[in-house]
Amino acid sequence: MEEKKLTPKERLKIPSQVMPEQDPRERIHNVDEVPYGYDEELARTEAMRCLQCKKAPCVKGCPVEIDIPGFIQSILDGNYRASINTIKLTNILPAVCGRVCPQEEQCQMTCVVGKSLKDVAKAVQIGKLERFAADWEMAQGETEMPEVKSPTEKRVAIVGSGPAGLTVAADVRREGHEVTIFEALHKPGGVLIYGIPEFRLPKQIVMREVENLEKMGVELKTNMVIGKVYTIDELFEEGFDAVFVGTGAGLPLFMHIPGENLNGVYSANEYLTRANLMQAYSFPETDTPIARTKNVAVFGGGNVAMDSARTALRLGAENVYLVYRRSRAEMPARVEEVEHAVEEGVQLHLLQNPVRIIGDENGWVKAIECIKMELGEPDDSGRRRPVPIKNSEFMIDVDTCIVAIGNASNPLVPNTTPDIATNKWGNIVTDSETLKTSKKGVFAGGDIVLGAATVILAMGQGRKAAVAINEYLASGVW
Repeated sequence: MEEKKLTPKERLKIPSQVMPEQDPRERIHNVDEVPYGYDEELARTEAMRCLQCKKAPCVKGCPVEIDIPGFIQSILDGNYRASINTIKLTNILPAVCGRVCPQEEQCQMTCVVGKSLKDVAKAVQIGKLERFAADWEMAQGETEMPEVKSPTEKRVAIVGSGPAGLTVAADVRREGHEVTIFEALHKPGGVLIYGIPEFRLPKQIVMREVENLEKMGVELKTNMVIGKVYTIDELFEEGFDAVFVGTGAGLPLFMHIPGENLNGVYSANEYLTRANLMQAYSFPETDTPIARTKNVAVFGGGNVAMDSARTALRLGAENVYLVYRRSRAEMPARVEEVEHAVEEGVQLHLLQNPVRIIGDENGWVKAIECIKMELGEPDDSGRRRPVPIKNSEFMIDVDTCIVAIGNASNPLVPNTTPDIATNKWGNIVTDSETLKTSKKGVFAGGDIVLGAATVILAMGQGRKAAVAINEYLASGVW
């Protein structure tokens, strides 16, 4: 049956194409990427499922508004170069987003195919197709760079090289402005490099995307902690005309329960940074060690908790317990990540909550005390509130605890820039459309504004900020 003759009804009968992946028994012993990606046949078959809707609600569901029907049609036509170029008109990190974005809550949530089949899991697999196009380009060894306009002699400083900062850098550089990214760590990429494990997002992919920015003429300076090396005011004194703050949400939150100061208790930030950025999984070949323990408890139910639990398995843990106070249905983690964790052997302790961590005579973790929970009325998040069950406490023997209950905004820039307004949570306050802060010439976006969010939402804010920065530099009007 030729594709051009397929009716919408016939397209709806094509099953969603499953992406092949590593066997769980094998992958817990390596840090290689779990899904292998679509081959051409799978990609073109999946692309055939797209109805090419005229109103394309999927585009509105995408924070950076990729022309989704356009890039999918190009895959179906076998014109993969056109497909990836269409994506890159609005998304400079397609290989990243195709892997880690929660498409099921954004573009795929609004997909007409999924709605017709009454199951978002049966929507067109937009993320997998985006990854296919990006991986195809990488395999060619050639990247077509965006056009950069003539120099304007305007200079823009980007504070932080996470998804928001990288997006702003690309869109501002395209207009011909000089762009310098200041990154606090020794490698660029922000949460993409320190927070997301290798088996979900290979670091060579992140570095390739950063190198593409450098090819566009973006200058990158690492080991530059803005707020320490330079303040925002000093960046203006150095000759920058505008500053974008994208420092993220890197301040870990704790539960404030007894025993959190014991040896063997990690924040997820520290645990994942040691494992990802500093490659502790290959110690002693690398310089940064990490505890190799047998019984690990992870507190939380989001993607960071899943990443921590799955990393612990790869570091040799015999038992990994994920302790979460609600049920599986309320978990904020992506369904795919929960499924992968369970396949690999992570043990879900649902409707349970830690109340204290118990140490031995040397100050090391030896157990946790938990209490059983039940779900009550919905809270502000719309999820049913967990309520403790009296006299249901019990113990679990563990030697490591990882606290993965969320992060607060990085306080360094706000603390050293008193004329930048923040809210009660420490997030920088901005205009929702222009991302302007209370300080002239300073824009902000991503997790420092939103609180801990997703890669693509940060990028969406980056695109908005870049438009406003370009307008500000052209007009001089604040």
